[in-house]
Amino acid sequence: MTIYGYVRVSSTDQNEDRQMIAMSELQIPVERIFIDKVSGKDFKRPAYESLVEKLTSGDLLYVKSIDRLGRNYEEIQNQWRILTKERGIDIAVIDMPLLDTRNGKDLMGTFMADLVLQILSFVAQNERETIRKRQREGIAAARSRGMIWGRPVKKPPENFGEVVKQWRCGSLPLVDALTQTGLKESTFYRRLREFRLTRGRGELSKSKPFDSPITTRILR
Repeated sequence: MTIYGYVRVSSTDQNEDRQMIAMSELQIPVERIFIDKVSGKDFKRPAYESLVEKLTSGDLLYVKSIDRLGRNYEEIQNQWRILTKERGIDIAVIDMPLLDTRNGKDLMGTFMADLVLQILSFVAQNERETIRKRQREGIAAARSRGMIWGRPVKKPPENFGEVVKQWRCGSLPLVDALTQTGLKESTFYRRLREFRLTRGRGELSKSKPFDSPITTRILR
């Protein structure tokens, strides 16, 4: 019999220390602890798939809690059945001693374990759906308050008009114009178009026609 451990957190910025401590207390070697940092919505996870390939009949798999195994009710049930009944692997849920397939292999023990598994699987999925619902409600509330999502818009400096004039007259190279405005080239041209459509139209009308790199290439 070989003992393995499975650890999962939902994202790379979450900490798995609590689960790793539980595994170390069981003296499971680090090389036999498989860690995923992905959602528990399904079982398409690189570390979990590698673990399943290594498991053989008679092995023992530890997980800290059932929601670390997964958060999808039907898939938890299915994976549990495949591992324990088809592959002959024992699973022990550290936080729930009733979910230890080494114990109670008689009819009553199996019934109790299956019942607890169904309840905890339901709780795990329900918690995931509750979290997602709260996230959606939080985003909706933030948007209703005018909060903008995504990267902030890079605004041109107050002297943008003057920089544009110098650039268009040829006295200021594009690279220097970008440095002075703090804009990337693509952003510079976007802000220039916006500038021409608003307060800069009159100021730029006396200058030579606007040429973007694309326009210049076509004319050539």
